[in-house]
Amino acid sequence: MIVRQHSGTGHNPFCFVVGCPRSGTTLLQRMLDHHPDLAVANDTHFVPRALEKTAPHLADRAISGDPVPLTQALIDAVVGYRRFYRLGLDERLGRELALKQDDYAGYSSALYDRFAANEGKSLGGEKTPDYVRRLPLLFGLFPSTRVVHIIRDGRDVALSTLDWATASKGPGKLGLWNSEPLATCALWWRWQVLEGRGAGHMQSARYSEVRYAQLVEQPELELQRLCEFLGLSMSSEMLAYHVGRTRTDRGSAKGNWLPPTSGLRDWRNQMSQQDVALFELLAGDLLEELGFERAHYRTDSNIERRAVACREWWSRFLERRERKRKRRSARALTGVAP
Repeated sequence: MIVRQHSGTGHNPFCFVVGCPRSGTTLLQRMLDHHPDLAVANDTHFVPRALEKTAPHLADRAISGDPVPLTQALIDAVVGYRRFYRLGLDERLGRELALKQDDYAGYSSALYDRFAANEGKSLGGEKTPDYVRRLPLLFGLFPSTRVVHIIRDGRDVALSTLDWATASKGPGKLGLWNSEPLATCALWWRWQVLEGRGAGHMQSARYSEVRYAQLVEQPELELQRLCEFLGLSMSSEMLAYHVGRTRTDRGSAKGNWLPPTSGLRDWRNQMSQQDVALFELLAGDLLEELGFERAHYRTDSNIERRAVACREWWSRFLERRERKRKRRSARALTGVAP
């Protein structure tokens, strides 16, 4: 008989790096991952997805801080998830680490403990951009974890997203993309940033924001500030994340491991006035809230009609998502004993 106990340190996952995709999350992950005490995994996605696959009805309880029992189905979902390998752990070790745990948070902590140890470090975290919409769950599961939310001007995010998204990736999966890709980018960016900020400000001591532009223009200053937030000593190694890895043939800053570089995307020079006007009709309120400059280009009745139609589509999309979430939880509850 196996006696279950908590063996995770509780320190890990130490932090999460989140943000709307194409906002600089990889840049920040690489910097933090070069701190001598902190290892930051890249896009595993497993924490919410394993739970939502096996026990979506428990997500609300987890948000409230209630423990989520560690079931065999949950273990299977974690180690079987297609990106689990990004923790540097194989399925055998993932199952072995589950033997001494009785809840999902403790199991996850043990996984991040081992990930960090394998990197020769004591602290382990993760960068997954989409976690920006899962902060209540992460805060509820992990009472000591901290979140760094990187925010970039949404118009520059849109320029990058237009080159990156496909029918199977990012907002390219949404029906609106086929007719209004720029508008989809605007609404997608606004949604994710607002979700992250709303949840983050409810946990202000555990949440910090960094602006992409400031990170690339003043990396040492911004990293010093983030280290203070995380309770880490500043290390110059974070500024040298790219040394020995920079290339020029991969077609992207991410693939080329570039040093912090300003102006890779610049909506002022790379976006038409019509596209800027449409973006600002859909997300200009958030641009202003964040302190970003607005162009205030002249609009016409056609752009305004498009914006109204896109807002209505997005509202229906969010309503469908919520109905689907509730149905999943209800179906899961029917198989759970009271």
